[in-house]
Amino acid sequence: MSPENVAQPKTKICPTCGTRLSENATRCLVCGTDLAARPEPKAAKKAEQAVQASRMPEITLSLPLALGLLVLLLVVGALVVFFALKTTGQVTPPTEIPSPTYSPTASATATETLIPSPIPTITIQPPFDYTVKSGDTCNGIAFAFGVSPQSIIVLNNLSSQCTDLVVGQVMKIPFPTATPAPLPTNTPLPATQTMLACERVNVTVQENDTLSSIALNYGVSMQAIKDYNGLSTDNVFVGQTLTIPLCARAATAGPSPTATIPPPYPAPNLLLPADGGAFTLANDVVTLQWASVGTLREGEAYQVVIMDVTGNQGDRITDYVTDTKYIVPTSFRPKDNVAHVLRWWVVPVRQTGTDEQGQPIYTPSGAASEKWVFSWVGVAVEGTPSQ
Repeated sequence: MSPENVAQPKTKICPTCGTRLSENATRCLVCGTDLAARPEPKAAKKAEQAVQASRMPEITLSLPLALGLLVLLLVVGALVVFFALKTTGQVTPPTEIPSPTYSPTASATATETLIPSPIPTITIQPPFDYTVKSGDTCNGIAFAFGVSPQSIIVLNNLSSQCTDLVVGQVMKIPFPTATPAPLPTNTPLPATQTMLACERVNVTVQENDTLSSIALNYGVSMQAIKDYNGLSTDNVFVGQTLTIPLCARAATAGPSPTATIPPPYPAPNLLLPADGGAFTLANDVVTLQWASVGTLREGEAYQVVIMDVTGNQGDRITDYVTDTKYIVPTSFRPKDNVAHVLRWWVVPVRQTGTDEQGQPIYTPSGAASEKWVFSWVGVAVEGTPSQ
C-alpha cells in the first residue's frame, strides 16, 4: 500500500503557542490554553484593530542625495558663522597682495673722497721797526728780541761787525722763527718698551701658598712680585691672581749672560744755539746744548758732529760726551774774514768694542737729531763804507 493512500488524522493548532494538537483536545498540553472556550466575535477584533496607533510615513533617500544635502547644510552653517563673526569684528577680510612692480636699478653714486686736513704751517710775519738808542749794539738788540745778530746785519745791510749804528736810526727787526716741535711718534718710551717686552704669567693663589713659595717656584724675588702687582705687604689670599714677571728672574749659574740691550733712544732735541744763530769775535766760546734722552748706561754717550759747509772747506769734528752740552774748540774757529756756516747734530751711541789702537768703537743706539746751522766769523773785518 502506498503512503498517499494512508488516511491522515485530523489536528488543530493552539491559537496561543501554535502547537499542533489532536482535533478532540480541549486544552493545550504546552501552554495550557483552554481550547473549549468560544472564539471572540469579529466585532471585537475590529475594535482591537481600531485601537492600534497608525504608523509614521517612511521617507526613503538615495545615498548621493543624502550626501548632497549634508554638504549643503555644512556650507550654510559655515556662512552663518562667518557673517556672525564679521559683524563682531573678530574676522577681518583678506588683504589683497599687490602685484610686484619692477623699479629701475639705480646707478652707483660716486664715492666721496675725503680731503685730508691741511697740516698747520708757520706764518712768517714781516719785520718790525726799531729805533736805535744810545748804547745799543747788534748783539744787545738781537738778545733783547730773541733773534740772531746775523739776521739783523743781513736785513739792514750793515757791516759784519755792526759798528755803523747811529742813535735814532730805524732798523728792521725780524720776528723770531719758532722752531716746530718734533711730530709725535708711535714709539713708546724706553721704560714702556721694556715693560711690554717683559714675559709675564698669571698665577692663582692656592691653599697653603705663600708669597715666598711662589717667588721660589718661579725664581723671581718677592719684591719684584710685590712691585709688579702693587702689593704693600707679603700677605696673599686664596683665589688671588698674581702676575709673575719672568723677566725679573735672577741670573742662573753658568756663563756670564749677555747684557740686555735697551730699546733705541729717541732723537735728541737741539736747544742752543738757535738754528741760524751767528757768532763773531765777541763770542770767544760757542756752546752747543741739547735735551737728554734719558739716563745713559755704562758705555753709552752722545756723538757730536760739527761740519764746516762753507765752500769746499769740509772741516769736521766728531767727539763723544756724556753730558748734554759741548764747547766747540777754538781751534775750529775760522781764520779768515768770511762768515763760515757750521752744521751740527747729535746721535746717541753705544760702545761695542775697541780698535787696534785701543780706541773705543761706537755704534748708534738711537735716532739722530735734526741738523742745525750757525755762522761764525773768524777775524775782524773792515766795515762796509757807507755811500
